[in-house]
Amino acid sequence: MTIGNENELEALRAVGRIVADVLSYMGTQIEPGMTTRELDDLGRARMEGQGARSAPELTYDFPGATCISVNNQVAHGIPGDLVIEAGDLVNIDVSAEKNGFYADTGASFTVPPTSEEQARLCLAARRALTRAVLAVKTGRRLNVIGQTIEREARKGGYSVIRNLQSHGVGRALHEEPTFIPPYSDPRDLRRIHEGMVFTIEPFFSTGADWAEDSGDGWTLVTEPDVMTVQYEHTLVATRRGPMVLTKGGF
Repeated sequence: MTIGNENELEALRAVGRIVADVLSYMGTQIEPGMTTRELDDLGRARMEGQGARSAPELTYDFPGATCISVNNQVAHGIPGDLVIEAGDLVNIDVSAEKNGFYADTGASFTVPPTSEEQARLCLAARRALTRAVLAVKTGRRLNVIGQTIEREARKGGYSVIRNLQSHGVGRALHEEPTFIPPYSDPRDLRRIHEGMVFTIEPFFSTGADWAEDSGDGWTLVTEPDVMTVQYEHTLVATRRGPMVLTKGGF
């Protein structure tokens, strides 16, 4: 989506605040012994209480209000009977629609006790997201995002999940620009233009390059001994720099 007027921007800001609030709330509610379905139910109530609808349900008939992925589940985890345990890594991806506008955010949370390795991985991925956002400037090549993410991953000794990517958002959950890669691609000549709305969502891993289908039609996984985390914002490119619409979620 490219923003055309102030009313569209305000509508995007509104749904951005909602998904950030739902993500933050769900993160505070994680407890050992609860199921991912119970956590999703809390997120649904929080989202619907603010007049928003689950974007993955609305768009893809996803079997949950949010995506909750635990440990080697990298993305698109189905809320269900899986019990969250101490020491787990829990990724929550929240996307919603309100009044015809969409926003998308996500974060990985550790369930104490947090290991040093988990803490380092989360810090590196969050730092990469921050630096990729700051690299956004109108007129620059869109691939500055992937270049920044890949550089930060290498600094920390991590890999990026190459088949999960950032994407356009706004009037739909996934729209142009599609497949904004998390790595440097000199063939990608697309440029960032004023008003462009898109996500940035690095997936950092301790060894995986690809997320594989688990067999349930939704959940993407890596090998059991590999840790992967994700952090995501929705933003707008402006003449003055990036405007993050989903601040406060993590």
